[in-house]
Amino acid sequence: MNDDTSKQSASVGNRRRFLIGSALGGALPLIAREAAAAPAIGASAAPPSPAVVPLTLRINGASRQVAVDPRTTLLDTLREHLDLTGAKKGCDHGQCGACTVLVDGRRELSCLTLAVSLAGREVTTIEGVGGPDGALHPMQQAFIEHDAFQCGYCTPGQIMSAIGCVREGQAGNPEAIRESMSGNLCRCAAYPNIVAAIVQAAPRMET
Repeated sequence: MNDDTSKQSASVGNRRRFLIGSALGGALPLIAREAAAAPAIGASAAPPSPAVVPLTLRINGASRQVAVDPRTTLLDTLREHLDLTGAKKGCDHGQCGACTVLVDGRRELSCLTLAVSLAGREVTTIEGVGGPDGALHPMQQAFIEHDAFQCGYCTPGQIMSAIGCVREGQAGNPEAIRESMSGNLCRCAAYPNIVAAIVQAAPRMET
């Protein structure tokens, strides 16, 4: 290779390196900014959280003020914001009945009910069924007399559902009671005792 050819090759190489360097020099700041803004691999960008909203609920005959995310369930509102822990979180999918409360006198699964949907409605929890002097509700007393609970975890939901069962006119006979209470599960299998308690309490609730 002669000197002229070598000089030409060197010049071409220098121009190529210059062009590549210029291109990268302009692109690198943009690449760096995009990399800093992008979430890490495997991470998902968190959706914006809706604003907390003030809410007044009627719970056990009293007005209670809370401020909650509009996606908050009644169950979480009761337990985490109002310190009413009688309603239990079992499956959290509406399948076990442990979170049962009464809304306007009828049974509701509080884990499937948004708190914001209950403005102006009356919510009754297990904490609100007894008398003002501490006297037990007839259903609570019947559960004790018939040993209708063992571990006790499902008992608040069972009692609230049982009260609803009677008020809804579905406690006419043991078969109707069993059908009406089928949404409340008891892992200790105290079902016969629960039915017996409801049979006893039903006429007492009517007096």
